Amino acid sequence: MGSRGRTLPGPAGPAGAEAAGTGAAATGGRAARRKAARRVKRRRRRSAVKEVPILIAVALLIALVLKTFLVQAFVIPSGSMEQTIRIGDRVLVDKLTPWFGSRPQRGDVIVFRDPGGWQDGAETGAGADPVGVKQVKQFLTFIGLLPAANEHDLIKRVIGVGGDTVKCCDENGKITVNGTPLDEPYLHPDNPPSKIDFTVRVPAGRYFVMGDHRSNSADSRFHLDGPGQGTVPQELVVGRAVVIAWPLGHWRQLSERDTFASVGDAPPAETQARGSPHSVSPMDQQGLIQLPTPAELPLVMGVVGLPHAYGRPQRGERSERSGCGGLGGRRTVRSRRAREAARGG
Repeated sequence: MGSRGRTLPGPAGPAGAEAAGTGAAATGGRAARRKAARRVKRRRRRSAVKEVPILIAVALLIALVLKTFLVQAFVIPSGSMEQTIRIGDRVLVDKLTPWFGSRPQRGDVIVFRDPGGWQDGAETGAGADPVGVKQVKQFLTFIGLLPAANEHDLIKRVIGVGGDTVKCCDENGKITVNGTPLDEPYLHPDNPPSKIDFTVRVPAGRYFVMGDHRSNSADSRFHLDGPGQGTVPQELVVGRAVVIAWPLGHWRQLSERDTFASVGDAPPAETQARGSPHSVSPMDQQGLIQLPTPAELPLVMGVVGLPHAYGRPQRGERSERSGCGGLGGRRTVRSRRAREAARGG
């Protein structure tokens, strides 16, 4: 009748059972591997979806920390520093070294916040961006992914630091710092050092700043009647502009300390704190020597007389040189009368 519909006999014994089990295991293993591969793919998709926001948040945090504490990019919207820095250039500002006590020096270019009224009709930026674009730019600038073009920040060159006397001009038309005339190679072509005459002694902790384009810079010269005679306080300094980073064709370092290498330190300041509660001076506010009052006179005379009282020989004593005396090689030799008086006492 044939074998149709019948189970074919397999190998009898343990070998047949083992073969049957192996086939079933093989069939079940492939399905399990497919399911496991699908589960792994789903887990990878879910983990990628979860990790991308975390990576973006970490990147934004790192950019914010760099911008806040290390270095920040600024775009220059005005021509007050031409030809050194041109409109649209991107400069990198060092914000790290001030944390370690470093302060701007003569010849450095600094970015600082508006001390008040410096922006009025002085330096204008580009036109306003449309709504939405402006907010996006502000966010990217805040986290440091776009260079800042803050209208309240200015960029100038430090001409004088605390204690310096900055003057314009000498007989050759040059600005002097502590009496030393400056040769300023960074000035805009055909610009005089200054058309405004001034003499400013820079207070401690402040800076006298000027733009390289002197004919197009509303700098310290235009605010001489303000606080500190137009100088900028240290607490308003954002950082020191180090280099032009973009475009690459304008790349250059910005510090010009060699120009000020021959400038000597500021001379000692005159006595400005006369009458100050923290000053000690033998003169009063009119410059007259103060004499002790009648109540102070006995105390002063007593203090002055103490060394003489201890160092003077007593009555009946004389002092003479001796090789075996105390310090100074002297010893006290008493007369006979003095010895008898001592015994009697």
